[in-house]
Amino acid sequence: MKNKVLKFFALTLILNFYACDTAKDNGKTTEDNFFITEAVKEENEALFNNSRSGKKMQAVEDLSNIVAPDGIPDGGNPNHNTEEYDKIIENAFLNAKSNPLSTFSIDVDNASYSNVRRMLTYGQMPDKGAVRIEEMINYFDYNYLNPTGKHPFSIFTETGNCPWNVNHKLFHIGIQGKKLDYNDLKPSNLVFLLDVSGSMEDENKLPLLRKSFKLLLNELSQEDKVSIVVYAGAAGMVLSPTPASEKAKIIKALDDLHAGGSTAGGAGIQLAYKIAKENLIKDGNNRVILATDGDFNVGTSSTSSLVDLIEEKRKDNIYLTILGFGMGNYKDGRMEQISNAGNGNYFYIDNIKEAEKVFVKEMRANMFTIAKDVKIQIEFNPARVKYYRLIGYENRILAKEDFNDDKKDAGELGAGHTVTALYEIIPASSNEEIGEKSDDLKYQKTNNNEFSGSGDEILTIKFRYKPIHSDKSILITKAVKYNNKKLENTSDNFRFSAAVASFGMLLRDSKYKGKTNYGLSYKLAKESLGDDLNGYRKEFMQLVKTAERISTEK
Repeated sequence: MKNKVLKFFALTLILNFYACDTAKDNGKTTEDNFFITEAVKEENEALFNNSRSGKKMQAVEDLSNIVAPDGIPDGGNPNHNTEEYDKIIENAFLNAKSNPLSTFSIDVDNASYSNVRRMLTYGQMPDKGAVRIEEMINYFDYNYLNPTGKHPFSIFTETGNCPWNVNHKLFHIGIQGKKLDYNDLKPSNLVFLLDVSGSMEDENKLPLLRKSFKLLLNELSQEDKVSIVVYAGAAGMVLSPTPASEKAKIIKALDDLHAGGSTAGGAGIQLAYKIAKENLIKDGNNRVILATDGDFNVGTSSTSSLVDLIEEKRKDNIYLTILGFGMGNYKDGRMEQISNAGNGNYFYIDNIKEAEKVFVKEMRANMFTIAKDVKIQIEFNPARVKYYRLIGYENRILAKEDFNDDKKDAGELGAGHTVTALYEIIPASSNEEIGEKSDDLKYQKTNNNEFSGSGDEILTIKFRYKPIHSDKSILITKAVKYNNKKLENTSDNFRFSAAVASFGMLLRDSKYKGKTNYGLSYKLAKESLGDDLNGYRKEFMQLVKTAERISTEK
């Protein structure tokens, strides 16, 4: 025992010396390294202090502010980071004459933004594969008009000068989902599928998960029912379907959970869907909510096998929400693919503030679907557009034939959700050439400049969606006239989405980032804050400053 005490004090002295020496060398306090809101800072410090890493350092003054060499504490061993991210191959510029159609599925996930925020908060530049620009853009709300017609969403478009390349244009598309009548909500059948394996024991995993689900309970009605399925080495039901009004019973079931064992994710998914189907509410909101760090290692555990399993289960009209927790062994790519396969949405919960955003402020948008298999297809007019590039949505690209194929799965739109997409456009009048020129075709005329489209139209947008209880899609078509604006005359929607896109390109070190820099991203955001009732846009500005500071210290 005496030796253990001596070792502990020795460790304390060494770490304190390291902290002081580092501060002296850099001329900065530890707090200077984190330009984030106090609320988020305190939450992250509390999570780290209570994690396996933090508990080993409780006697050391403020050691939660010291960042591990790789930036991510991992279960007491900061040098072993096994987080996994899929490689993203950025969309390239396409020739509007030879490739006039751009087709993609909408994406309402926003896990990428909060995960990137977590990494920057801990002093590390994010893995390029973690930066999905469309998810970063769609983390924020935009001020689009509410739908008034027969369709459950409205469409907003705007064209203006591109901030990072003065010779290019930027085209902005926004979709606003219809808000539900909260006095006439259909009941929910929710199955909480919770990972309680050994990798979930840290404070920012299972304990934060409990707090998050308690927030959701407060938003449910008496007609809703909740089941809880857990999985570790095996899967089992710890709470049979229970009315949400019996909160004490549900909370006790959550509080009794403890982490331990390996991770049989596939078995848990099968059991959760089985229970959801057995308790299906016709015309209701039937949903499995999976909370995990994604580190499946027993039974059906490969990403492709799990995707196949989820694709089979979605046929029962049961929706999927995935919540990612933790750090060090986080499997982002796996969960993102599973979410895409399961008529689902995907969030990363890095602190209780984010849990409140997902489960309280945006609960109905995240938990109630109003349109499914929503696809967008844009036909560019070569008389106005020479080249175009879709920013983000790399893993949501569809073949042009998929647009009219009702069997092809696409993204779901939640009640009150906004979805935003950006295209960078090189005008037809530009002398800029991209890529190698190919020989003219023998059987087609490719060198003429005659186009049948209207000269004042820049493009035509086509939308397809399925009503919630239908397997037949509905088509909407909208022609967009060329109406270029100076950047300073564009809307807050336009400039703020451009700020986030430029920031994402910087984090990815994109070959298409042009003349963007952190100062430009910050300026665009500052000048387009709008109402910002929840302070999310101001927090983004702080995050830009944090990334700039980290990048200059490398």
